[in-house]
Amino acid sequence: MQAIIACSSSAAPPLKPHIAATTFISGKHLRFLGRRKLCSGVISRLPVPPLAPWGDDKDDVDILVYQDFVQENFHLTTRRKFFARLIFTLILLYIKSFYFTAYALGDPSVTVEQVTPPVFPAGTLFPSEERIVKLFEKNTYSVVNIFDVTLRPQLNITGAVEVPEGNGSGVVWDEQGHIVTNYHVIGNSLSRNPSTGQVVARVNILASEGVQKNFEGRLIGADRTKDLAVLKVEASKELLRPIKVGPSSSLKVGQQCLAIGNPFGFDHTLTVGVISGLNRDINSQTGVTIGGGIQTDAAINPGNSGGPLLDSKGNLIGINTAIFTQTGTSAGVGFAIPSSTVVKIVPQLIQFGKVVRAGLNVDIAPDPIANQLNVRNGALILQVPGDSLAAKAGLVPTTRGFAGNILLGDIILAVDDKTVRSRAEFYKTLDDYNVGDKVLLKIKRGNENLEVPIVLEEKKG
Repeated sequence: MQAIIACSSSAAPPLKPHIAATTFISGKHLRFLGRRKLCSGVISRLPVPPLAPWGDDKDDVDILVYQDFVQENFHLTTRRKFFARLIFTLILLYIKSFYFTAYALGDPSVTVEQVTPPVFPAGTLFPSEERIVKLFEKNTYSVVNIFDVTLRPQLNITGAVEVPEGNGSGVVWDEQGHIVTNYHVIGNSLSRNPSTGQVVARVNILASEGVQKNFEGRLIGADRTKDLAVLKVEASKELLRPIKVGPSSSLKVGQQCLAIGNPFGFDHTLTVGVISGLNRDINSQTGVTIGGGIQTDAAINPGNSGGPLLDSKGNLIGINTAIFTQTGTSAGVGFAIPSSTVVKIVPQLIQFGKVVRAGLNVDIAPDPIANQLNVRNGALILQVPGDSLAAKAGLVPTTRGFAGNILLGDIILAVDDKTVRSRAEFYKTLDDYNVGDKVLLKIKRGNENLEVPIVLEEKKG
């Protein structure tokens, strides 16, 4: 084997002729060494972490043990054992570098009292703050936390609450224990087609002493079209504090509003904002479009659904139902079902378990089909049942001629003086009427424009 010369910055002394092969390491001559002895000698001279200047006995002992370990264990017989011990030593050095404790020097010239600032009394709140505080304290007991009966909140290893998809909010409607929430909040349970009176959710109600009490929420009624549902709990009247309902028809863009709910499982959270838009079409999580929605910039997040949107007097003006977002969290655009719709739907759900909706009981062509038939404006009638009031009024359905061509039926252009541009607008317009109301339909039949009086009947299906 050739001799290996480890060069330093100083010149190496000349080799004597009687020494056949030597090594020069750190300025010293070593006799011929095998590769293992040579490496063990180099490793034994590896830099080690300096001894702690403050006299850490534990660190001193560890380093001495390391040095003894190198000296005693690197004169080994097998290459495999040699490299295993080499890797182990390097890892030991690497880990050791992280265990030197950092000590703060501090400033002994001062005392704790000298560096502790004075804490001033809070004083009274501003009138606007005091008003919001009182509104929250008054209405928070009317807000409940709702969990789908198939799902329970769980704590993860960090102590944070893992919120299941079926978590939401609700409001106490009356002293009989009726709770109003969104259809989609209990959607998992409703997908199993439960019967009336069946337990579909767990409802937590906040008591005056600050303790949440758990109750079974039994299904009373649900309306997927308006994304509303009513539950009932067996709770005492002292625990039930009904929400006060206000008008949504007189709302103005820019007026203040408040939302209370359970976003991400944080119960009874208050957010404040303004009414930022009115008469919005809400694309709800149930896949239907709800007209007349209230838009707000009060932060609404998953878990707020079913909770109240309040005006500056603390009256319910809407049920929070949806957010517009690309991240899954609040983006400053939230929507609520107006209280005018809630007041109309909820009593029917309580009495009948469903909504008795006025209609014509005719089949209206979906917009894509109407567009294919070149109907760009109005609601095209496809079929008219023979025993319906629409048939008795003389409405004409769409048919196919002898030659196979399609003969368009009546196209509804308006209900009374309310213009109808599409199928969705037609159904939205009928929401303002009740069963038995008489309306005047303005229709297009061929090239003629006609007016047909008709009495609305209960909508089927």
